[in-house]
Amino acid sequence: MNQMKIWFAASEVAPFAKTGGLADVAGSLPKALKRLNVDIRVVMPKYRQIPQEYVNKMRFLGYTYIDLAWRHEYCGIFMLEHEGVLFYFLDNEHYFDRSWYYGQPDDGERFAFFCKAILEILPVIGFKPYIIHCNDWQTGLVPTLLDAHYRYHRNKGFYQTMHTVMTIHNLKYQGIFPKVMMDEVIGLSWDYFNHEGIEFFDNINFLKAGIASATKVTTVSKAYAEEIQTDYYGENLSGIIRKRSADLIGIINGIDYEENNPNTDKRIYAPFSAEKPDGKQINKLSLQRDKGLEQNAEIPLVGLISRLVDQKGLDLVDRMISELLSMELQLIVLGTGEKKYEDMFRWAQSAWPGKMSANICYDPTLAQRIYAGCDLFLMPSLFEPCGLSQIFSMRYGTVPIVRETGGLRDTVIPYNQFTETGTGFSFVNYNAHEMKDAIARAIAVYRNKEKWNHLIKQCMLQDFSWNHSAEEYKSLYGQICGITVTK
Repeated sequence: MNQMKIWFAASEVAPFAKTGGLADVAGSLPKALKRLNVDIRVVMPKYRQIPQEYVNKMRFLGYTYIDLAWRHEYCGIFMLEHEGVLFYFLDNEHYFDRSWYYGQPDDGERFAFFCKAILEILPVIGFKPYIIHCNDWQTGLVPTLLDAHYRYHRNKGFYQTMHTVMTIHNLKYQGIFPKVMMDEVIGLSWDYFNHEGIEFFDNINFLKAGIASATKVTTVSKAYAEEIQTDYYGENLSGIIRKRSADLIGIINGIDYEENNPNTDKRIYAPFSAEKPDGKQINKLSLQRDKGLEQNAEIPLVGLISRLVDQKGLDLVDRMISELLSMELQLIVLGTGEKKYEDMFRWAQSAWPGKMSANICYDPTLAQRIYAGCDLFLMPSLFEPCGLSQIFSMRYGTVPIVRETGGLRDTVIPYNQFTETGTGFSFVNYNAHEMKDAIARAIAVYRNKEKWNHLIKQCMLQDFSWNHSAEEYKSLYGQICGITVTK
């Protein structure tokens, strides 16, 4: 084997289509693996929302047809090379020319088409991978379909030696649909409709199918891999996950350190680095000015960038918002989500003018400025598979305050005031008062500028680039293929 061949399937990939962290992973991990001499190619749907600048560069390769029970659906195949990686886009206007990526009444049928097309187009494009790497529920049927319909029944052994990896980015989203899809859409034998397969409370579950059938199962942090084997975090799938525990591995996500470099990032107000940190103060004062906060270099500025939903611990913030804003701090929030949280932050802005800035919107430039300009970054999550915001914040010298769960536990080292080691502040129990206490401890250290500057530098010197994670994925691929990977 001269070069590993990987077929990386995801429903969203940055910069072409993005709703969350999955797109960041699918856009960055293949680039890092390519640098490690892995022949990795990425496949995703050709959505209406893909920016025209990328559509204009796509090359039409051909087409095939995908059978979904009685349906015979067209699948156009487009290709684009971007930053050294080949990306393939699957075109079907009926399924993907929609107002948004997800949340359509026929999502089950749309992504059953995508799963079958992931497999069907391989002979058409002449690519025979060793491993098909599936991501989240939208690709969850691929391992089961490979075993049921392709491995021994199609194209004279073309699929016979292929393996699959199923990565869980967030177990909460599973792709649950009525069981009538077994016959009417997927065309899958009812032999697979059982407790150890696709069946889930008399429905079908795409993600469960992938977990049950994949060669290996991964998730996005070691702590989350442990947590999802418990009933509390397991989202009713802890049983099947425990059964696959020998094949389950947690690999922490990374971020693109070239794009997210405070010394070169054009989106922030001024450049800075761990060695030359003065520009961070400029970012803070400029952010305060632009968002209507009192310009004061001495008051600690706390940032929060999040989907405004329960998972992110915002009910803790809601219970404590008056007490928090009565402390000597400022708070800036960016995100959209549940109306109760949007309204809560808008109310807080009106009640504490000059101390609170509520930005109920999606604004990637403002996000970078918050990472660069704040002193502290708050992530009190109920659960967090990996989390990227705490990694972005540390990259930009903003100290995280987190609850010890999932990837937050794996990436943020609690600060020890005696040894002056660590990279942030944390609390264990899901409790609003413990969160407030962690903020108070952070502010106490902030008052000692020598200790605080040392802490900022420790954050900025952490390495959460994709380099290490890509090495772990390559090692996993090698284990599956039966080869030893040397660094």
